[in-house]
Formats: sequence, structure tokens, C-alpha cells
Amino acid sequence: MNRRVEVTYVVRCPAAEIDSRATALAIEQSVEMPLSAIADSAVLEEIVGRVERIAPAGDGCFGVTIGLADATIGTDAGQLLSMLFGNSSLHDDVVLSDVDVPAATAAAFGGPHHGIAGFRERLSAHGRALTATALKPQGLTSTALAALAEKFAAGGIDLIKDDHGIADQSAAPFAERVPRIADAVQAAGARSGHTTLYVPNLSGDLDRMRTQVACARAAGVRAVMVAPMVAGFATIHTLVAECPDILFVAHPALGGASRIAPPLLFGKLFRLIGADAVVYPSYGGRFGYTIETCRALAAAARTPWHDLAPSLPVPAGGMTRERVPELLDVYGADTMLLIGGALLDAKENLVAATADLVAAVHRHDYMR
Repeated sequence: MNRRVEVTYVVRCPAAEIDSRATALAIEQSVEMPLSAIADSAVLEEIVGRVERIAPAGDGCFGVTIGLADATIGTDAGQLLSMLFGNSSLHDDVVLSDVDVPAATAAAFGGPHHGIAGFRERLSAHGRALTATALKPQGLTSTALAALAEKFAAGGIDLIKDDHGIADQSAAPFAERVPRIADAVQAAGARSGHTTLYVPNLSGDLDRMRTQVACARAAGVRAVMVAPMVAGFATIHTLVAECPDILFVAHPALGGASRIAPPLLFGKLFRLIGADAVVYPSYGGRFGYTIETCRALAAAARTPWHDLAPSLPVPAGGMTRERVPELLDVYGADTMLLIGGALLDAKENLVAATADLVAAVHRHDYMR
């Protein structure tokens, strides 16, 4: 049976031209050639994209929904992006707005192995939001990063991730850094009785990432961070499939260069390829997302979607301790607040500042 993936674009176009523009978009994203040159009737009937709906979207734009044959995607995550927006991303009047895939396609990609429930189980944390922070700046030695991690863990934080700028650099090579930080976090947890997850940042090509995952496993680490837009969707999807015991945190780096609506990119597509948690820039921080965009993104990550496990939303990017009640009122309990620089600014009071953040999250009234 020829199943269709429904892809919605926002197209800036005069009303008199939108029908022809939509047809051109359907052809561009499917067969990319004149239909008059196609002699195979099966291709014409089953493979050529078809315009399903056109609706006004305001400000001289239209929402255009195209039906694409899911047979042209298969289970290749790179091909998924190419079919959804490969050529048309080169047109500056088109934004990829939303995607709905058939249940069989969703099942084939698989989604998260663990999702929100996986984080809660690993941390024995239920009925509240989770807390996270980041090790930074890049350029610190492995010893210095481990010392920071130990303080964060002593303050009771749930998750400590590498900053996305920390890779396999000479100041703190991955093979040296990860065991050292893992040991420091474990030592702090042994003293406090609180479980903290350390999440190293993977970088490089697929083979190097496989080596890094093996290194992390040997150090007792079962969660990693990846940047799908930097590493490639196919790379991340492959790693997720190969590592069912690992929690994957997806970082949004380079996501703003794509002209893909953030709720779709971070909330749905990252989830589809297996992200257990998705970091994104929250409203009111260093980036320009609105509260409406952030609400929609968190909803896309968590809302039931076929049989895919929900991803954990991780709002970040200039968050502060003072905003915790407001942020939790907006995002709710199934959220992980990531506060990095604002905690590090506490310097010698880092443990106390971390404990204060943790206490605020724990005592928040989530039933309001």
C-alpha cells in the first residue's frame, strides 16, 4: 500500500500564484523533473507528490500540505530530511512547518528507547521537574571540569552535561575527561545518596562516536549528548539503534540555520530519530523564541504521537534561578530545567547555589 507522509510548508506567495507554486513544491520534493517526461504510470500515481491542502496563513503566506510517498524515505533518517526539505530549503520563501507520518513509518524509525520515563527511572525522580546544568567553559582541563562536576553533584543536581563546545580537545581529551568526571560525580553521589547523571558530548564522525560511547560505557556512563544538525540525522539514528541502553540528549546547535519550525525540528523530528531529551532555547533567555513557540515545542516533544515514547523537553539558554517558579508554571513537571552559566557565576558558592536551585524545583507546586 502506498502510504503518504503529510508535510506542511508555509509559503510566501501571491494568492494568484499559490496553486501553481504548491504544485511545483510537490514536484520539487518528490520527483524533481517535468511530469511530462515521466512515462512510468506507477511513478506518476504513487511517487509524485500531491497537493493535499492549501490554506491562508496570514502576512501574505499560505500553508501548503503535500503528500509524499513514504516509500521514498524508507528508514533512512538522512533521506527523511532530504525528502521533507532538501531542495525546497533553497527557496527563501518556504519554511518547513509540520510533518505527520503514518504509524508504520513512525514505528520504523522507532523514536526514543527511554524518553521521559527513562530519565525518571534512572534518577528515581517522580512527580517533579528535573534539574540540569552544563560544564563550561571549554578550555578547562579534565581535572578542573571534574572539580566543577563534583560540586554540582554535591548540590544535588539531577544531570550534568558537557557544554556543546567541549569535544575531544587537547585541554580535556574525551578518553581522559569522561572517566575523571564520572568518578567525581559518582564520589559525590556516594556521599549524598543522590543520583546524578553525567552526560558527555559526542563529537566527530560515526566511528569516533562509537569509540566515545564505548569509553563512556567503560566509565559507567549511560547517557550522552549529540547534536543531530551537526552530526547528521542518519548518524544519530544509527547510534540510537546500536545503543538501546543509552539515554540520548539532543542539542539544538545549528538548528536555527534550517528554516524548519522549531516545534517540528526539536519537538518531533529529533524525537522521531530517538532523542530521549531535547535541549532548546527557552523564551526570555539569550535567544528570541516566543513563549508560544516554546509551549508548542514542549507539547510536540511530549504529546502522544503514534506509539513513540515522549521526549523530555529541556529549556535552556540564559535561564536563571529567579525564574524557576515561572518556568515550571509554563512547562510543568515533565520538564528538565537547564541552568548553566547562572550557577557557575556563584563561583565559590556553587554547591549552595545548586542546592538552592534543586530545592526550588523540588518544592514547586506542580498542581497549580
